[in-house]
Amino acid sequence: MAKNKDKIIEAAEKLISENGTADTTIAKVAQKAEVADSLVYKYFKNKEDLLFSIAFRRIEEALVQFEEALRGINDPASRLGKMIWYSLRYNDIHPYYTRILLFECRSNPRFYSSKAYQLLRKHAKVTFDIFKDGIECGVFKPDLNPAIGRDIIYGILDFEAVSSLAAGEIQVSVDDFDDIMALVLPMLSVDETPRNLPVQDRLLLAAEKIFARDGFSKAKVSDIAGLAQTAEGTIYDYYKNKEDLLLSIPMKRVQEHINHLPQTFKADTPPQKLRRLLQDHFTLYLPNREFLRVFLLDSLLNIRFYNSRAYGIFRQYLQVMEDVIEEGQNAGVFRAEVNRRVFRNMFLGAFTHMALRWIIVKKDASCDKMMEIDHLINLLVSALI
Repeated sequence: MAKNKDKIIEAAEKLISENGTADTTIAKVAQKAEVADSLVYKYFKNKEDLLFSIAFRRIEEALVQFEEALRGINDPASRLGKMIWYSLRYNDIHPYYTRILLFECRSNPRFYSSKAYQLLRKHAKVTFDIFKDGIECGVFKPDLNPAIGRDIIYGILDFEAVSSLAAGEIQVSVDDFDDIMALVLPMLSVDETPRNLPVQDRLLLAAEKIFARDGFSKAKVSDIAGLAQTAEGTIYDYYKNKEDLLLSIPMKRVQEHINHLPQTFKADTPPQKLRRLLQDHFTLYLPNREFLRVFLLDSLLNIRFYNSRAYGIFRQYLQVMEDVIEEGQNAGVFRAEVNRRVFRNMFLGAFTHMALRWIIVKKDASCDKMMEIDHLINLLVSALI
C-alpha cells in the first residue's frame, strides 16, 4: 500500500516540476504512476493535497539528514556553514523538489497553513537556534536579530536556486558556497571595533543599550560600565550622574544627525548609495500591499517570470545594485572578493522572506518593520566593508 503512495508522490513530483500544478492532472499522475485514478484519491483529497504531500515528504527527509549532518558540530559558525552547504547540495541533488517548493508551494498562500509548512518551520527553528547559540556564546553579534539572520540564510538559498533553476546564471548552487560564507561570516561575527572606540563613546553606546533594555529607573551604572568594558568609577569622570549620562545620548545622536544633514540628499560614497538603494527597495514595495503580494507570489515565486520581458526590466534594476557594489570595490571601500550576484541574491532572498513573514505568515502580528529593515541593511553593508 505504501509503495503505491510513494509511486504516486514520485510521479507527481516529476510531472508538477516539469509542467506546473495547473497543467498536471490527477489522471496524468495516475498514468505515470501506473495506478488507477481512484487510488490517487484514496491517499490524497485533491491535487493540492498531493502537491503539499510532495513537499512534506522531502522536507521530512531533509530534516532528518540535516540534523544528522549537524551532529557532533558544536561551533555555531561551523554549524551554520554546514547547514548552508548541506541545503545548497540538497537543492542541487533534488531539483524537482526544489522547483516545486519554491515555485508551486511557496507561491500558494494556502501552503502556509499546511502540515508541510509546519514541518518547514521545524527546519527553520534548527537554524534559528544556531543563531541564538552563536549570540549566547559570543560568536555572533550580541544585537543580531535571529529572525532576520534566518530570513537572510533561507533567502539566499531560495535565490541561489532561482539562479540555477530559473534564471540560468549558474549550473549548481553549491559552487557558490564559499562566496556565500564570505558574506555571511563578516556579517554575523562579533565586531571588535567598539573596543577600539574612545571610552566616552563606548559608555554612550553601552548606556543606550542598557537604558533601552531596562528603562532609566532600573538601569544599573555597573551594567553600563560592564558592557562598555570599563570601571564603574570611570563613568563619573565624564558624567555627573546617571541622568547626565542619559541626556548625553540624545545630545550626541542629534548632533550627529545635524552633522550629516548636508549628506541627506547627496549619497557620495558607495556605502551611502547602497544603503539608500536598499531602503528605497522596501519603500517602493511595502506601502502597496496588493502589489507586494502579487510581486512575491506571482512574480518572484513564478518560474515563468524569469523568462519574461518583466524579468528583463527587473534584471536591469538589480544591475544597478551590482554596479554600486562594483564601484565600492573599485574604490577599495567594499571587499574585492565579494561576489556581486551572490550579494544581490542574498538581499532579494532576505527581502522576500521578510515580506512573506509580514503579509502572510504573521499578517496579524505586530512587528517593528522599520527596525527590521535597518537591521537587515546594517548586516548586509557590514558583509561588504
